[in-house]
Amino acid sequence: MAGGLVLPLLNCGASAHDPTEVYYLVTIHSKISYWQAAAAGIEQAGRELKVRWETVGPEDYDPQAQKEEFQKVLSQHKPTGILVSPANPELMTPVIDAAIAQGVPVITMDSDAPASKRLMFIGTDNYGAGQMGAKIVARELQGKGNVVIFTMPNQSNLKERLHGYEEVFRGYPGIKIAEVVDMKGDPTIAFDKTSDILTKNTPVDAFACLEAQSCAEVAEVLSRKQTKGKTVVAMDTDPRTLESIQKGLIVATIAQKPFTMAYFGTLVLDQLHHNLPPTLGLNWAQDTRSPVPRSIDTGTTLIDKSNVDKFLKADSGLQKGN
Repeated sequence: MAGGLVLPLLNCGASAHDPTEVYYLVTIHSKISYWQAAAAGIEQAGRELKVRWETVGPEDYDPQAQKEEFQKVLSQHKPTGILVSPANPELMTPVIDAAIAQGVPVITMDSDAPASKRLMFIGTDNYGAGQMGAKIVARELQGKGNVVIFTMPNQSNLKERLHGYEEVFRGYPGIKIAEVVDMKGDPTIAFDKTSDILTKNTPVDAFACLEAQSCAEVAEVLSRKQTKGKTVVAMDTDPRTLESIQKGLIVATIAQKPFTMAYFGTLVLDQLHHNLPPTLGLNWAQDTRSPVPRSIDTGTTLIDKSNVDKFLKADSGLQKGN
């Protein structure tokens, strides 16, 4: 039944909108470039739809603060619809369910809260992204070596990426995950851990980062210590990450599409608002007549030395345009 939703989106700019309509994006760690791209996505959709929009969320990685921001939006601002990337699914599930109970459509993006009553998930095939990264590591190590992985274990998307890495590495008995490090949303943890590994000459051959910030810190340490021969595979398109690929410090990064997630998610929320089902509290994941798909994969792009210049040039053009 996905076509019944998606096709009208092509014409939603012509639909009548009430001045009171306002869509919210509730992020986590709003200062980083990843979430700034998502904020640009909801802004673009809001301008096209001629509705109000707002991006809220803690500047630093703080799941409790994210929950409080969501509750504030729900209690004080009468949202027409909410996009949210749950940093801690268990923490966010009750407030997502409260929004649904009040008739406010909620879509998760980037990171899911699958046990909640959210209507759908828009984002990356995170298991597939993990497999993609693991295959690069396996190729670079020629099937043998020790790997340190930086992640945040509470997030559902990062759990899926780690699962993807683990599944691929099962096919390479010579590759071992030496340690999985919780970087807790603080990139200095990745910096300090990498420094410690190199200072102690710990046998680590590769670093894999399941989120946007850690690998730029890993690359910084490798550069300062003039260390060669380490494989680094990153996530996302932080400018420092792309510059580190140019310098040969990072082999590749797996780019997601946060702009697309927020842009398309806002269009879906608008469509739902103007064609609201009798109840939002159904188990739509199991409903064969659901007006929305269970999830939408926005895709990934592999960036390495062969194409990084193009991405940096495009990013520079956007910065000048702003």
